[in-house]
Amino acid sequence: MPYEVRGVVARAKGQPVSIETIVVPDPGPGEAVVDVQACGVCHTDLHYREGGINDDFPFLLGHEAAGVVSAVGEGVTNVAVGDYVILNWRAVCGQCRACLKGEPQYCFNTHNAAQKMTLLDGTVLSPALGIGAFVEKTLVHSGQCTKVDPAAPPTAAGLLGCGVMAGVGAAINTGAVKRGESVAVFGCGGVGDAAIAGAKLAGATTIVAVDIDDRKLEWARKLGATHTVNSTNEDAVEAVKALTGGFGADVAIDAVGHPKVFEQAFYARDLAGRVVMVGVPTPDMKVELPAIEIFGRGGAIKSSWYGDCLPSRDFPMLIDLYLQGRFPLDEFVSETIALKDVEEAFEKMHRGEVLRSVVVF
Repeated sequence: MPYEVRGVVARAKGQPVSIETIVVPDPGPGEAVVDVQACGVCHTDLHYREGGINDDFPFLLGHEAAGVVSAVGEGVTNVAVGDYVILNWRAVCGQCRACLKGEPQYCFNTHNAAQKMTLLDGTVLSPALGIGAFVEKTLVHSGQCTKVDPAAPPTAAGLLGCGVMAGVGAAINTGAVKRGESVAVFGCGGVGDAAIAGAKLAGATTIVAVDIDDRKLEWARKLGATHTVNSTNEDAVEAVKALTGGFGADVAIDAVGHPKVFEQAFYARDLAGRVVMVGVPTPDMKVELPAIEIFGRGGAIKSSWYGDCLPSRDFPMLIDLYLQGRFPLDEFVSETIALKDVEEAFEKMHRGEVLRSVVVF
């Protein structure tokens, strides 16, 4: 029997979100219904509301979530009713060319639920990143559920579902930060600060945080930055070089997704260093660099998809590190809010007042 629950919907581009009644079907083959316990307010949700992802309105927003499986469909074996899970948007298919090459972290055909959630009048909803978790219950593919230790509170655990994992993975997986290396992170919001925490976890000795907001730079220090640079007051590239022996960072991470920031990251790295873009640009943005500079500097230029993570491997590991006191997930939670406060949370995020607002059900 379908469930009727409350959820946050974006009906039209740029319009305030609304609380609506959502119809969630019983899970079909390969699907699961999850009782959402907490969901972070991620910038990607704002991108959806602003039409920056696509125009498949109305959207059921929310995707950075943790909760408990309340029902499973036929053939589901990876999770069971009562399991505590983090939701992910990389449900590995096991059959695409990336999976068959042994690189499931790049899976090109990730699974989503086959059935659709709707409004009361039958209007089909587009769930953000195939999840839609600003809702009391959500329907997902069972592969989007990653079982983790229930000792971790959902307010912290859910953040691994997107932003924190994207940042940590940009440093550890994509950037392959090694012990003793230097790292520069451009942009110190949730993803950038997670990249800083990931670089620290990997053993980087010099971690330079770059932003235009002193408040964000203070957050970055708490999460592991050894140096901070306010790029409104000084040249970020020269500052990073000065802090790394005049050479530049071994790994430079653009956590903003803007051409000018990417250019700073490109020129702030050492010869043979790695540049990682994990910030999400808009479709109209272009990067222009002299070809001789791309060739002459060597190294690698990489984009980081979801931190190149494999949820089944990375989520439980990071939760274990968190429970051991070695990974500061709680530091990312600026406030907990109710479902009705999501629109206000978007405004706070836009003004840079919070690292993460987290909806608690």
